[in-house]
Amino acid sequence: MSDTQKIRFGILGCAEIARKLSRAITLSPLATLYAIGSRSLQKATTFAASNNFPPSAKIYGSYEDVLNDPNVDAVYVPLPTSLHVKWAVLAAEKKKHVLLEKPVALNVGEFDVILDACEKNGVQLMDSTMWMHHPRATKMKEFLSDANKFGELKSMNAIFTFAADPDFLENDIRVKPDLDALGALGDAGWYCARSILWAADFNLPKSVTALPGTVFNKAGVIISCGAALQWEDGKVATFHCSFLANLTMSITASGTKEKQASFKTATESGFTELVTGWLPFRGVAHTAPIVVPPLLPLPSKHTVMIELPQEALMVTEFSRLVKSIKNDGAVAEKKWPTLSRKTQCVLDAVKTSIDKGGEPVILS
Repeated sequence: MSDTQKIRFGILGCAEIARKLSRAITLSPLATLYAIGSRSLQKATTFAASNNFPPSAKIYGSYEDVLNDPNVDAVYVPLPTSLHVKWAVLAAEKKKHVLLEKPVALNVGEFDVILDACEKNGVQLMDSTMWMHHPRATKMKEFLSDANKFGELKSMNAIFTFAADPDFLENDIRVKPDLDALGALGDAGWYCARSILWAADFNLPKSVTALPGTVFNKAGVIISCGAALQWEDGKVATFHCSFLANLTMSITASGTKEKQASFKTATESGFTELVTGWLPFRGVAHTAPIVVPPLLPLPSKHTVMIELPQEALMVTEFSRLVKSIKNDGAVAEKKWPTLSRKTQCVLDAVKTSIDKGGEPVILS
């Protein structure tokens, strides 16, 4: 496909995560890097040069210039969460489709303003939860939905933690109340809430209760917290997110037909360049069968091969939707903003429960 047929992306800002998404746009067969905008022309120029932007890419010294470029089809918005409502709404009003970094807003009220602007202007809105676009997620969901193999979902536990260094804890935007006031809850907690909702078929829980032990930094931003969720049918879930613990990303779902268990331990693990994989770690894997009748199969490992990383698959899916709107007159897909809103609702409930000293918050 020629570049003239691809969805032309503009990027608002030079955040670190934008490096990963610029690579994803380059890898996607349906997208092309068209423009980058920053508050500083020099910063945008340096970003484009260091991230292999094509020579034809437009380089702008403001976000407005990107939105005013008539050739930009869609924008990726990796700005601090406090700026999402302003720039996502402006993008929608300029008829630009919006790929929005998570968390999508500081609260669901702000997100509703973004959603309303996108709906009124007929543009696609999607958050950048990359793992949902990996075919591995589809395979896992098939297993969870198999009543004969997994049974009925009963409980879930999700964890996303990483041990931030002192500079991060002091200076990163995710610990600044005027930039990303949700802190670890908005950053790592978004993945926990999304994965739990995903396992629960995106049915919102009846109640959400913050767990004891929330940790705040000196500016009052959450840097570690947890919550418990409960559904009317008896399902329960817990999650923990933190900037203070060793790198752990996991979700455990328990059903009525489980017969074996496995676990892994790891130390000194971390992210690779562009957060695309794991650094080598010292660890050991263990499998521990529960005492059951003999001849049951050992726990199985499933590998799903892909040609593109999950972030490029996300860009490709987003671009496919945009192309359908642009070329075929289709309407924007409502699935993705609906999932974003439900995830934000859970984060809001956790934050409210924290603010109320751990009181349960009723959602439905």
